[in-house]
Amino acid sequence: MKTAEIKFNYHLFDDGALLAPEDFSLLQNAREMTQKAYAPYSSFLVGATALLVNGSTVSGTNQENASYPVGICAERVLLSSAAILYTDIPIQTMAIACHNLNGQSQQPVSPCGMCRQSLLEYEERMKHPIRLILSGMTGKVIVIDQAGQLLPLSFGSIDLH
Repeated sequence: MKTAEIKFNYHLFDDGALLAPEDFSLLQNAREMTQKAYAPYSSFLVGATALLVNGSTVSGTNQENASYPVGICAERVLLSSAAILYTDIPIQTMAIACHNLNGQSQQPVSPCGMCRQSLLEYEERMKHPIRLILSGMTGKVIVIDQAGQLLPLSFGSIDLH
């Protein structure tokens, strides 16, 4: 038997204002997008904005439904829109912000498992990494160089060949 370890590095900022101006602008847009989320059941608003390699931006918000499995996360709304509006243009960076109306919004929240799988698939499809900027409405910010790092030992298209 062998023991193995999986690690990855990320960047931690005490405040979004410490980001590069382009990243801070993207984060601010994601924070603004939380106001367009539809989350009457959880009161947990999520906004996401992506910068594509061609300079365009695309945004998304979570959309809940009384039939819980029918809802969709902000990240997957964004990925779906980008796939239709900019079919062959990779995403360079995606900022994701959360606003918890029932509690604190000062900590970054990482994408759920389903979104991690979708981000990984998008990276593979476009053959381009997606940088992630994760944040609440204030406070610490996490920057991850490649979304696929969030899903070690992942299942992907190569497993189907």
